[in-house]
Amino acid sequence: MTFPMRRASIGAAAESDRYAFAHASGVADAALAAFETAVEAVLAHRPSAGPALERALAADPDHVASLALKGLAGVILARGETVVAARAGLAAARVAAGRRPPTDDETVLVEALAEAVEGRLAAAADRLDHRLVANPRAALLVKLSHALRFMAGDLSGMRRTTTAALDAFAETTPGYGFVLGCHAFCLEEAGDYAEAERAGRRAVAAEPGDAWGLHAVAHVHEMTRRPADGIAWLEETRPSWTGCNNFAFHVAWHLALFHLEGGDVERVLALYDAEVRPQPTDDVRDVANAASLLWRLRQDGVDVGGRWRELAEIARARRYETTLMFGSLHHLFALVAVGDRAAAADLLAAVARCAAEGDGDQRRVAGDVGLDLARLLAGGRPGVAAPPLVPLAARLRRLGGSNAQRDVFLRSLIEAAAAAGAEDEATALLVARAALKRPDRFAEHVSGTDRRAAAAVQAAG
Repeated sequence: MTFPMRRASIGAAAESDRYAFAHASGVADAALAAFETAVEAVLAHRPSAGPALERALAADPDHVASLALKGLAGVILARGETVVAARAGLAAARVAAGRRPPTDDETVLVEALAEAVEGRLAAAADRLDHRLVANPRAALLVKLSHALRFMAGDLSGMRRTTTAALDAFAETTPGYGFVLGCHAFCLEEAGDYAEAERAGRRAVAAEPGDAWGLHAVAHVHEMTRRPADGIAWLEETRPSWTGCNNFAFHVAWHLALFHLEGGDVERVLALYDAEVRPQPTDDVRDVANAASLLWRLRQDGVDVGGRWRELAEIARARRYETTLMFGSLHHLFALVAVGDRAAAADLLAAVARCAAEGDGDQRRVAGDVGLDLARLLAGGRPGVAAPPLVPLAARLRRLGGSNAQRDVFLRSLIEAAAAAGAEDEATALLVARAALKRPDRFAEHVSGTDRRAAAAVQAAG
């Protein structure tokens, strides 16, 4: 997608913060300082971003950048009420822009927010990337584009953005480590594991607060089946990631996966209670961490006690919401696990409505992959044949998230094929999985005594 180039805004930038974001003239100094703090927090996944934006708006209620960034944060949270709040933020940002002409950097945040609240995440990222052509060192724009494309499952776009941005950064440029950490994650998702690990470690060395970069290294350990190295890395970097916002729960999820691969179920459950799910939030990402870990344990035959119950309560409350298909499917895990067929049926109906008449990117996601996958996870439909599983697996990336996160769905497809006696399909899925990650305990268990399947998986891995 291309956009016409805009002339420089009236009221050219009076201030550019250390991360190269340009603000309109007349913005209160206290607002500028607070916004820069918020940008640093966004880059580092720190909990201080929200309070900093509130301070900026208290100092200058018409600060367009703060209003728009707050709105984009609401979209990224991907819950119905946070998107509603983002729409209000968009209206406020437009009013403020009418009072004080914004810079091009401020304008593009508003334009991206306008796309994002309509569910057009990739289009919102396109807006940001277009501005990066003129201001490639704006680390906030890089990070926001990366986050939106991550949610949209757009790996090629993520990598294109970070590659172009790094061409403009020197190692001494503020934000370099954070941008390199984003690029490391892109490399990992593309399967370039050796270079991803090098880039991730360099990112953390350049910017010790780069939780995303250290997380990219953990992904490499996961996909290359190096659980001991992963545990050592995350324990070594614990002072960095435990100071994060709820992203700390996700990093703890990675730590739990390493222990699960090592067979230490007691440690996995202890991590679940203390660090993966220390509080019963209904944040989509927190629920996804918890539900996908419990589902893996369920697949391994582990009794998790009553841990599913509070997730199921959240899923019941959210069963009609399809703001993000990735989140809806994790809610479905909880409903299936507790045997709530009625609520699961409601969720399936909501996904079907989204596929037929939804708005934005998620309508396509629901139609392409979400509905078929949801039906399969819920046990299929009587008298209706399951969809071909190998093509469905190839479409999983469209859900967004990472290869490691989507692996729980791929495992489920493999189990479905094996349960149906579709040996060739199960083997093909195992081979496809082995192309993403080195064969692990799950692959070895499923292939079992089938020498042909085991040989094919080992060859692929």
